[in-house]
Amino acid sequence: MEIQEILETALQKGASDIHLMVGVYPTLRIDGKLLPITKSSAPTPEYIEKLVLSLTSAEQKELLLTNKEIDFSFALGEVARFRVNAFFQKGYMSASLRLIPSKIPTLEELHLPAVLSKFSELRQGFVLLTGPTGHGKSTTIASILNKINEERGVHIVTVEDPIEYVYPSKKALIAQREMHLDTHSWEIALRSALREDPDVVLIGEMRDYETIEAALTIAETGHLVFATLHTNSAAQTIDRVVGVFPENQQDQVRMQLSNTVEAVISERLIPAIKGGRYPAVEILLSTGAVRNVVREGKTHLIDNIIQTSSQIGMLTLETSLARLVKEGKISLETAQSYSLRPSELMREVKG
Repeated sequence: MEIQEILETALQKGASDIHLMVGVYPTLRIDGKLLPITKSSAPTPEYIEKLVLSLTSAEQKELLLTNKEIDFSFALGEVARFRVNAFFQKGYMSASLRLIPSKIPTLEELHLPAVLSKFSELRQGFVLLTGPTGHGKSTTIASILNKINEERGVHIVTVEDPIEYVYPSKKALIAQREMHLDTHSWEIALRSALREDPDVVLIGEMRDYETIEAALTIAETGHLVFATLHTNSAAQTIDRVVGVFPENQQDQVRMQLSNTVEAVISERLIPAIKGGRYPAVEILLSTGAVRNVVREGKTHLIDNIIQTSSQIGMLTLETSLARLVKEGKISLETAQSYSLRPSELMREVKG
């Protein structure tokens, strides 16, 4: 199979990811499960290298061979885009591709709580989308940003590695910058963002101290900032942001974060009984109590605040999972495997 046929097969089967690796036939991830496209003989290193390099430009090929890994995006005409990580393993070229649909889904189409739509109305602050890789963070942010794009005449600047969703031209002015193609570093790109007259800034991933520091500064100076982080809960997210800073700066960072954070959404995509996946989310919204807890470093109280604030739209992961179980969308066994607090999940299911 040539690369185009593999990509088209992935689209037809509704795959979220494609894996190209020596010794294993091209493999798709469908509804969270890995399935080879065919059971034929294992591919050679030369075949996999040909597939991977057919995705790259001359410059990207050179970077891959020099650095042994590279992130970039690849467009299959107007049909779809793929986020690609090409790398070496055991000396052989390999790649993982994430499918990015050409159409940005709405929050309703993603089956996400209606409270998330309110984030598109914010004028400033810090909104964090968290969760494991491949569980919908980028798609959720894209949906919120596209809602802003449809409703508000603002300037949106994104810094991504690589660019994932491409936004259609609507009410907003959108500048999308890709790492290595449009800028050489996160730090420089985010410093420059403040000089580009933005209203809204998307930071594709907060990876380190410099990125998090820049994100806080942009939010603190009156902009609306969206960013992603690989953490499992709202409390863990606050601790991670503060924890990357030296100890002598952490009190100041807690103050900055308490003044700017508007929401932390932790998301999981859960395999459904009838195929496909449904999102389960934990939602922390900024209130006076939340700001005090963040400022004082008492993040162990965040879970309790979420549990007692459902009336304003906060949501625990366990409540979200229990709703999916009660609606017959996911099995109890699956919900338990994704729960952070199984005993609480069981109380919610029985309640």
